[in-house]
Amino acid sequence: MARSLDLNVVLTGFMGTGKTTVGRLVAHELDWTFIDTDDVIVARHGPINAIFAEQGERAFRALEREVAAEAARSRQHVIATGGRMLLDSANADALTATGRVFCLAASVDEILRRLRADVDGPVRPLLAGDDPAAAVARLLDERAAGYGQFEQVHAAGRSPQDIAADIIKRLEA
Repeated sequence: MARSLDLNVVLTGFMGTGKTTVGRLVAHELDWTFIDTDDVIVARHGPINAIFAEQGERAFRALEREVAAEAARSRQHVIATGGRMLLDSANADALTATGRVFCLAASVDEILRRLRADVDGPVRPLLAGDDPAAAVARLLDERAAGYGQFEQVHAAGRSPQDIAADIIKRLEA
């Protein structure tokens, strides 16, 4: 197999697109280490919603930059990022320098279906609002240019296994 063994695989995209699930599958197939940047932050600093509430978004974004820089120094890792992490140019620069970035994309309906099905997942404040579909659509629109700079992998209607196989096939091409 012709793979660039010096690079990482980085997964970005909106919440609920499958970054963590797909990332674990890709890492297993490649026999690489898997990192979820949100999990790293939670393990070191506590729940993300508590960081936001107690220290503010600015502090959380600084923690993301630290984790991105650290992850960029690794090799043969599959890195699932938080949904906004690569919209920060410093994070994107760090992770694209040492990794191939794939953006998992799905429709508003698909994202909402996945988030609602993830009963054991993290708290999703967007789902508590009056119109979660409108909130997701607005955020996807706001983030479209940022997400669009990365190689797109359409996740809607596909199993995590199929998406992981697609990414691996692209790596081997």
